[in-house]
Amino acid sequence: MRVPLSWLAEFVDVIPGSTAEDVHAALVSVGLEEEDIHTFEISGPVVVGQVLEFVDEPQSNGKTIRWCQVRVAPEGQTAADGGADVRGIVCGAHNFLVNDKVVVSLPGSVLPGPFPISARKTYGHVSDGMIASARELGLGDEHDGILRLATLGLDPEVGTDAVGLLGLDDTAVEVNVTPDRGYAFSIRGIAREYSHATGATFRDPAATPELLRGLPTRSTAKEFHVSIDDEAPIRGRVGASVFVTRVVRDVDGSSPTPAWMIARLKLAGIRSISLVVDITNYVMLELGQPIHGYDLDALAGGITVRRARRGESLVTLDGQERSLNGEDLLITDDSGAIGLAGVMGGASTEIGRATRNVLVEAANFDPVSIARTARRHKLPSEASKRFERGVDPQVAVAAAARVVQLLEQLSGGHADDLGSVHNAATLPPAIDLPGDYVTRLIGADFSDQEIRSALAEIGGEITETSSGLAVVPPSWRPDLTDKSDLAEEVARIIGYDRIPSVLPVAPPGRGLTRPQQLRRAVVQTLAANGLTEVLSYPFVTEHANDTFGSSDAGPVPAVRLANPLDAGAPFLRTSLLPGLIEVARRNLSRGLTDLAIYESGLVFLPKAGVSYGRETVPEGAALPDDEVLADLNAGIPPQPRHLAALFLGSAIPKQPGQPAIAAGIADAIAAARQAGAAVGLHIDVVQSSHTALHPGRAAALVVHTASGDQQVGFAGELLPALAEESDLPRVVGVLELDLDAVIALAPVEIEASAISGYPAATQDLSLVVPVETAAGDILKAVVDGAGELLEDARHVDDYRGSGVGDGQKSLTFALRFRAADRTLTAAEASDAKLAGAARAGELFGATVRE
Repeated sequence: MRVPLSWLAEFVDVIPGSTAEDVHAALVSVGLEEEDIHTFEISGPVVVGQVLEFVDEPQSNGKTIRWCQVRVAPEGQTAADGGADVRGIVCGAHNFLVNDKVVVSLPGSVLPGPFPISARKTYGHVSDGMIASARELGLGDEHDGILRLATLGLDPEVGTDAVGLLGLDDTAVEVNVTPDRGYAFSIRGIAREYSHATGATFRDPAATPELLRGLPTRSTAKEFHVSIDDEAPIRGRVGASVFVTRVVRDVDGSSPTPAWMIARLKLAGIRSISLVVDITNYVMLELGQPIHGYDLDALAGGITVRRARRGESLVTLDGQERSLNGEDLLITDDSGAIGLAGVMGGASTEIGRATRNVLVEAANFDPVSIARTARRHKLPSEASKRFERGVDPQVAVAAAARVVQLLEQLSGGHADDLGSVHNAATLPPAIDLPGDYVTRLIGADFSDQEIRSALAEIGGEITETSSGLAVVPPSWRPDLTDKSDLAEEVARIIGYDRIPSVLPVAPPGRGLTRPQQLRRAVVQTLAANGLTEVLSYPFVTEHANDTFGSSDAGPVPAVRLANPLDAGAPFLRTSLLPGLIEVARRNLSRGLTDLAIYESGLVFLPKAGVSYGRETVPEGAALPDDEVLADLNAGIPPQPRHLAALFLGSAIPKQPGQPAIAAGIADAIAAARQAGAAVGLHIDVVQSSHTALHPGRAAALVVHTASGDQQVGFAGELLPALAEESDLPRVVGVLELDLDAVIALAPVEIEASAISGYPAATQDLSLVVPVETAAGDILKAVVDGAGELLEDARHVDDYRGSGVGDGQKSLTFALRFRAADRTLTAAEASDAKLAGAARAGELFGATVRE
């Protein structure tokens, strides 16, 4: 919210000499957040000038300029910059006449940009200043020509300071308004907060005698027909609780908006459009009540507020035809929809320069309804921003009266007795505040008088009860709903500095749960081994889920979002790898060619044929019961936690004496085993296949259990075509583990093996087997056959070539033997090795290579 200081000072006594920084500091002390300070960034001599004469001079470039003589000071007097009273100025605009009064920037001035002005030679003349346009002064975006002061209804004396005349010497402070404090989206609300902060006198602009005197009485008012016909209220709340209309006739739609109003609107972040529209925006900023104006003569009958019907559409003020939803709240007349309530009006009743009679609407709409409509149609507006946060239902009458007052003053119109007031808003219920509650909750001592004074200051109506106080919150504070809110207000108004600084004591507990500890151990292990943790978006394409979500090609069940951020990726992920691939692609495009990254996160694995989600959303302001919670949980698909990693480029970069070693499947398998070891689990590798992985370079990651082998993930290298499609190198190693399954299989207690003091005996074993035989199966057979003397066995070589028959391969295993109670002889080690070879020969026909 941007707040021009001159506007703020109309409703609260700003401390004399206060700077924008001082106002910011005061507002911060009552909980608002400072954002920025805005000015028109104009300095130096900028004055009112009068065009005495000009000559049109065509140029060789096809452009025609005007060589003007402009009076910038009363005749015979010195100008503001110390120069002559008449200046020669070159101007490229042609929208002015002799005797027009304009804004002249004299040498030494600086316009927004910054754009310093100096006397300079151009088009054969020395231009001694510049005649300014509205855009060059920062008053608007239009650049049709120079600003003629007559179009603003101004006829000042030549030489007058134009900065003060046009309100360009004002400053605005900008504060961030949190969603619970919608009342601060107004000058009225900010003035009240400044009063809380400084003790300055606050004058409520909604309660001025002039406005109250201007309201028609019941005896003189003529009813304008308004009907609230909400047949499908959202969460039981009728879409419109307040609807006020007033009529102003004989409005001059071509009347200029006064300069002071344009300047204030500009500082507040709103551009000037036309007088009538500017007045509605001005009152919205002043009182926080969004206002809409209709061309009364374009209306067909009265107004009905209702929900949209099937197939209905509306052309809004931005010229877009919008298909309406049954939840959209509409403003309609006898012809149909004429506006999206609280969001944007319709084009059919738009106010234009030819408008003579205006119907003013000031209403209060349901925040949830307005928020949904604004998001559904992607139409955020200043009005919807306020309605979403809650508008004071009691300010509508005063706001409509303020619009009428300004239309009478500035457009020549006169108020008509035709109008209406529908007010079904209810007062907020009283909140019980126990006597000692504020002190107990805040942790600081507050006297009863301080508490009553603070609550009265924010507008609360206070009644003493046997247990403490009963407080009715003010109508502009819908966020005050329970006693803790009132306690926070007391602390805010009296001052946060009253709260002592006390280091909280951590409550007793057992710390992290076992699954949390093991998850942390896994991710820390991977990070310690050189991998980098990343986070990716959980939203993916259907193709990505089908590719990575199952080892077999084909569609997999997936959760589709009803309102995705990206229409091209509307599904929740069934695998972490699509996100890692996108992270790798982005980093590779930025020159990072060697990557080892991992992610731990949830995947979403719905069961085929099961419908998830709910048609209706539980009310946010009420605690759901057990049945609702069970229903919500049933609508959530299984969400196991997975762990995935990706490797590309060089695992070891090239360096003196060391060639580069490429990353690939070996790194992926090693990372999987590191993750298993972090929780005390041994993960084995079994040859497998996966639709996203290179044939022959894919492995299932399994854990041997008493009930059999259980697959907990997969590893391998991406299909080269898939890697190329993702702009990645040909060789990309990947792995994905079901981390929840790994943790569930992890032993509760890890038993350390005894360290033998006897030496080991090492031998190699080379076996010839058919090429289709998996090395892992041979290794398992060797281990089983070698017996308990075998301490470690690793597959170290796969040879295919001369000396080995066609269709066969030679697999070499490095074996390490050790006995716990003696030194092994070479013969004992050889016997154990041959026993392992015999077992492999028995199961797979393996023969020892000579």
